[in-house]
Amino acid sequence: MTSSPIRILGIDPGLRRTGWGVLDVEGNRLIFVGCGSVETREQMALASRLLAIHEGLGRILDQFRPAEAAIEQTFVNKDGVATLKLGQARGVAMLAPAMFGIAVAEYAPNQVKKTVVGAGHADKTQIQAMLKILLPKADPKSADAADALAIAITHAHHRGAAALAARMKVAGA
Repeated sequence: MTSSPIRILGIDPGLRRTGWGVLDVEGNRLIFVGCGSVETREQMALASRLLAIHEGLGRILDQFRPAEAAIEQTFVNKDGVATLKLGQARGVAMLAPAMFGIAVAEYAPNQVKKTVVGAGHADKTQIQAMLKILLPKADPKSADAADALAIAITHAHHRGAAALAARMKVAGA
């Protein structure tokens, strides 16, 4: 009995560029579907930038129809204003799949790196090198798109645990 592939959307949130990556998971096999980024201009008002991210991800969700989504957790940096703006972009990026009825799993940056590269402190070039091995047909045009694919791969590997944690959270609420 063969099961149909599960389509996953990975999202790397950012105010300037929100990366997205879509892959299908069939058993242990990862199949590249698409990737790219939703870009905004710094001259735009914050609300307009957030709207552009939401609309861009809405188009991706409508086009690719993923069953599951995953996003990277925000790391807090020294610049509080930048962290707050990233948090707002991340909130919008989480809202888009939720509006399509898709649950969004969250992964820490170190967990993504450890899953894809095997080390929690890997750099972007190491992630891109592993993507070429894991998804040979993928050709991300930006680091954000590559990171989004890495987030989707992480979810593919941890989705059972993420679903269990979500069920436990609901049961405890």
